[in-house]
Amino acid sequence: MSDDDLDLMESLLGDPVVMTHYDHPKSRGECQGWIDWNMRNYARDGFGLWIIETEDGDFVGDCGLTWQPIDGESLELGYHVLPRHQGKGFATEAARAAREFVRRRGDVDFVIAIIAPGNTASIRVAEKAGLSVWKHANYHGREHVIYRADLNMT
Repeated sequence: MSDDDLDLMESLLGDPVVMTHYDHPKSRGECQGWIDWNMRNYARDGFGLWIIETEDGDFVGDCGLTWQPIDGESLELGYHVLPRHQGKGFATEAARAAREFVRRRGDVDFVIAIIAPGNTASIRVAEKAGLSVWKHANYHGREHVIYRADLNMT
């Protein structure tokens, strides 16, 4: 993800369907902030949310890993997909790849997914990526279900 992706990220994070379980669709400025945040994550952690695209280069969404304030700091596996690409397995494939990426690094014991109750599509992706319900937590002022996958299991 880079500054050149602003239009793509605005089409994703500004979409009311994609952002149904968030407070609001993001403005163009908020989308630039999202990109800036991810570029800081890349520099600090070596990862963040990455662009998902088809083999033909068609923009699908984003997926990756970011630190979130759950139980101190936990590594979240997050994803967003444009409505026209939802239900095609892109988020699941990307989530599995991100989980495998961090598992191979070997420096994190588990990943989480922070999911709003009722977000059945996100729940399906988390479960297909090997996460299961861990607990409930307040996140940004609202109750969420926290899914978790242990990475160091043999």
